[in-house]
Amino acid sequence: MIIIFWISIFLVVYTFVGYGFLLFLLVKIKRFFSKPYVFKTGEPLPTVTILVAAYNEEDIIEEKIANTLSLNYPKDKIQVIFITDGSSDATPDRIRPYNEVLLLHEDLRGGKMAAIKRAIPYIQHEITVFTDANTFLNQEAIIELVKHYQNPKVGCVAGEKRILVEETADASSAGEGFYWKYESLLKKWDYELYSGVGAAGELFSIRTALYVPVESDTIIDDHMIAMRIAEKGYIIAYEPNAYAMETASADVREELKRKIRIAAGGIQSVLRLKKSANPFNHPLFTFQYISHRVLRWTVTPFLLIIVFILNGFLAFGMDSLFYKVIFVLQCLFYVLSIAGFYFESRNIRVKALFIPYYFCIMNYAVLAGIVRYYKKNQSAAWEKSKRK
Repeated sequence: MIIIFWISIFLVVYTFVGYGFLLFLLVKIKRFFSKPYVFKTGEPLPTVTILVAAYNEEDIIEEKIANTLSLNYPKDKIQVIFITDGSSDATPDRIRPYNEVLLLHEDLRGGKMAAIKRAIPYIQHEITVFTDANTFLNQEAIIELVKHYQNPKVGCVAGEKRILVEETADASSAGEGFYWKYESLLKKWDYELYSGVGAAGELFSIRTALYVPVESDTIIDDHMIAMRIAEKGYIIAYEPNAYAMETASADVREELKRKIRIAAGGIQSVLRLKKSANPFNHPLFTFQYISHRVLRWTVTPFLLIIVFILNGFLAFGMDSLFYKVIFVLQCLFYVLSIAGFYFESRNIRVKALFIPYYFCIMNYAVLAGIVRYYKKNQSAAWEKSKRK
């Protein structure tokens, strides 16, 4: 019981904190032995296609078009495609007047991955940039992304996701904002060590020639597209100066819905990306992938439960103050999380409770996502989340 307890607690701490510290240490060591890739200035820019899959985004789609067309990139080297398959509102009609945009639309809704597959034959350029309809890019985003392709080892470049958080933010906003800041730091160090281990659909790009079709029932298509390229031996770069901005989920319920979907997609991807988990292919990449993704999406939420139960047995079954203290601290953490839920439901902002509450929500979402995936209750079609 003691051995299982300590192995479990080690894996939990390693997953959420330890890997970050280890990654930072490895990056520091690497800096002594190698220099980062130096980008050349004045190099010819590659041709780029921006692909936006939009579903019922009539309220925001014209702002997205304006943002896309205003990006700082040579107009003769850029192609813009919006695909609106399945949209039942005025989204396609609002796109049609823009001659600079190629609109693809059919009434059948097959999910985002099916829409992307349908759009691929229309892509004419060297680099494809994927971005969501409800996010806005900084002016230099494309230039910052494509510079990484000077390195022939790079096959995919992930941008940064930024959550707009107000001072009076609730737990969903503050928790999501904190989570993405930490994620961005891990992604930066992952890339500096060797490679990123996925990409977020808000903003990422690939060498068009390296695109590998993924299954149409794929739930988190962005992650799978990037990882299939990495499985070919290419690097996933990360560029924080290319960023997509969006508001936080409307509330914790909406954030939970989004997280459960991602968790269901996470377990689906783990089962399908067998080559990524095989250390005999790319050992360092596999180490990063398992540490950063697999543990979070598979065993860690279960280990939290095991740690709590075993700690209870050890605290009351042994004459040990040490185990009693750990158990009390665990109970305190979960009480703070419950208090966070209570205050959140009454629109009372207590910032000290945001982190424990959001942490528990995230891990509950993984458990719910795994159950939903195995019950085959998670559709690949994107369920639009309400945003602030």
